[in-house]
Amino acid sequence: MGTAENGAATWKSDLALALLAALLAFAFDAWTGFGQLTDAGGDNDNLLRLVEVRDLLAGQGWFDLHQYRMGMEGGFVMHWSRLVDAPIAVIALAASALTGSRPLGEDVAEVLWPALLFWSTLFFTARAARSFGGGGAVLPAILVGAAGYYFIGIYDPGALDHHNVQLMLTMASLALLLEAPARRRAALLSGLCAALTLAVGMETVPYVATIGLCVALLFVADPDGERTIARDFGLGFAGIAAVVFVTTVPPSAWGAAQCDAFSVAQFIVAATAGAGLAAIASIEPAVGSWRRRLGSLAVLGAVLGLVVAVFFPQCLSAPYGSLDPRLKELWLDHVDEAQSLLTLIVRDPARVAARYATPLVAIILMALRLRRGGWRRQDSLVTALLAIAFAVGAWQVRATTFSIAFAVIPLSAWIAKWRARAETSSSLGVALRLAAVWLVSINPVWTGVAAAASVALDKGKPVGDGGAADTTCEKKASFAPLGGMADTTVLAISNLGAPVLAYSSHRVFAGPYHRNVAGNLLALDAFLGSADDARAIVEAHRVGLVAVCPGNVETVILTRKAPQGFLADLLRGRVPDWLEPISEKESPVSLYRVRQAG
Repeated sequence: MGTAENGAATWKSDLALALLAALLAFAFDAWTGFGQLTDAGGDNDNLLRLVEVRDLLAGQGWFDLHQYRMGMEGGFVMHWSRLVDAPIAVIALAASALTGSRPLGEDVAEVLWPALLFWSTLFFTARAARSFGGGGAVLPAILVGAAGYYFIGIYDPGALDHHNVQLMLTMASLALLLEAPARRRAALLSGLCAALTLAVGMETVPYVATIGLCVALLFVADPDGERTIARDFGLGFAGIAAVVFVTTVPPSAWGAAQCDAFSVAQFIVAATAGAGLAAIASIEPAVGSWRRRLGSLAVLGAVLGLVVAVFFPQCLSAPYGSLDPRLKELWLDHVDEAQSLLTLIVRDPARVAARYATPLVAIILMALRLRRGGWRRQDSLVTALLAIAFAVGAWQVRATTFSIAFAVIPLSAWIAKWRARAETSSSLGVALRLAAVWLVSINPVWTGVAAAASVALDKGKPVGDGGAADTTCEKKASFAPLGGMADTTVLAISNLGAPVLAYSSHRVFAGPYHRNVAGNLLALDAFLGSADDARAIVEAHRVGLVAVCPGNVETVILTRKAPQGFLADLLRGRVPDWLEPISEKESPVSLYRVRQAG
């Protein structure tokens, strides 16, 4: 009874501390005016998610993931999950009903949803830190985690993209698995969270696979302590995979495999893996010896590999292997979050510290722990996820969000150890070491160092005016003139696609999404070709407006690719007679009306 009461008390304490940190972050955002709601900072995904939620609330079908206003006529099917749309839509709907204003309801959802995710992620980080490093690690985990998560930016107001949901669910799965030996149903809930994060997006496949593999190997090593955990995790994982499949995939598409979204392929693999693990852990002959356990799991692994190789071989290729070479050259190779560690070292070395320093410190700490001996169950789980996240982050910088988060757990335990030493010692050396440990563990410190280094490296380069000019066309106000015009099709670069949809009722061809191949290629043909080529496209597809952002990086890339092309000519002021300039000279977005369109 005492253990249960203590567990409930720590649970409430951790929840309260996480809430306090989340409220402080919320108060700071409120003090600064929730500026991200009017300045998306170039994050197309947040804006398109808002558009997707609006479409759902406007009556678009639950199973219908078409984005009808982007791409070729008829639109294209997005690969995102309704699991993220649903809670945002519920908040927006409830807030609109309470306030009597749909725009205000949307603002509430854009602020409240990321704040709730920030709070819950901090809570699960604190729980994981407590299981890993004891009660003394909770406060450091809250402080280090809050600082890291806040400055990463995925919990900013307006952050409706799914990466924050995925991080929260993955951290929840880890925290629950760490608690599983002492808590009933924790393993079941861990499997549930692992399946949900996979259903939200395929980016978390490496982490879900690592968690599942750890559960299986721990069961091989310690059947007495891990048998029930493996069984419950497998049941939760398979059960929720089935629920998600039935509720998010239309019956007409149950036989269609998609490699970039949750479909029959992911469902069969998840259900087979989860049910297979639960069955092996439940059958006495399979549990008998470590050889039997390992052999049974090896057979399960072989079955999974055979299923994928025979029925879904297309999902074994590189994620963007079939992408058109032009889109890879002019779009994917320039996407910030898709850059590798080696690319950053060459192009942006200052950013390396901001993204890789704290995970590397945490990995060193775990290596030292392994060297000293006394390796624990907790160490295996945290180290495996941290190492995988760091490796994936070396491939694509977007994964460093996860490695920074997982690093908080060993770093908070490190801080807790030095805090305990400082409490029993009056030595100045111990106090200085504690201060150094704090500084090294807080990711924004490294971000500041990186920023200072970047300024030093760019000392001889011209500096912008630092004013309110929206040179890259990322602010809502820049699209106000476009929003006041009659609905039509707008020819624009892909970076303007989502803002045009979010801030107006127009439709566009281009948007930075790998499924929108035809629309993106059409826009490239128009901008890179001659004015006559562009005119033919404009007339064939009933384009009414052309929108250009001279300061956007994509515009620069395209004009360098085709210095004599249609887009380059517009930037030089060579406007063909079939276009009429209609925007103010100081407007960041240059607008041209097509004469006699259609």
